[in-house]
Amino acid sequence: MKVYDLFQLFSRLLNKFIMNPIIKVSFGTCGKDVVVGRRFRAYGISNIVAGNDIGLGEENLLMCTRAKIHIGDHVMTGPRVTMITGGHRYDIKGRPMKSIGNDEKLPENDLDIVLEGDNWIGANATILKGVTVGQGAVIAAGAVVTKDVLPYSIVAGVPAKMIKMRFEEND
Repeated sequence: MKVYDLFQLFSRLLNKFIMNPIIKVSFGTCGKDVVVGRRFRAYGISNIVAGNDIGLGEENLLMCTRAKIHIGDHVMTGPRVTMITGGHRYDIKGRPMKSIGNDEKLPENDLDIVLEGDNWIGANATILKGVTVGQGAVIAAGAVVTKDVLPYSIVAGVPAKMIKMRFEEND
């Protein structure tokens, strides 16, 4: 076995037996059969509410320091998915945006993200504050989701738009 292969094996074992359990107990709540990929990062990890049967891909980034991320049952994400529940104020004249503190934020600057369940979020997708991804919806790789996604729809693009429904209306 080559050194690189040994390193990869060690990295997988470290993630499975040490990092995964630590991450999952840090969530606000965490259901059963939740797997977190390597190099997962979260800011505000206690604001993540996870259901059952979830697979979060490698290098996912979840930023939820003030609002929550609700992940329903049977959700899978590809690698490098980003979810951000917050934003910055940019409406105060004469002040640089960077100088506006957290205590000056408005309620609409930080909003929950909800994945209702049975969702597939493709690689490199980004979901922004206030979005609800409906039951059974699919987010295509690389999409930037800024608005709610209808149940059982497939969205793609920047910004994401519905490209089709997964099933016919009769189904």
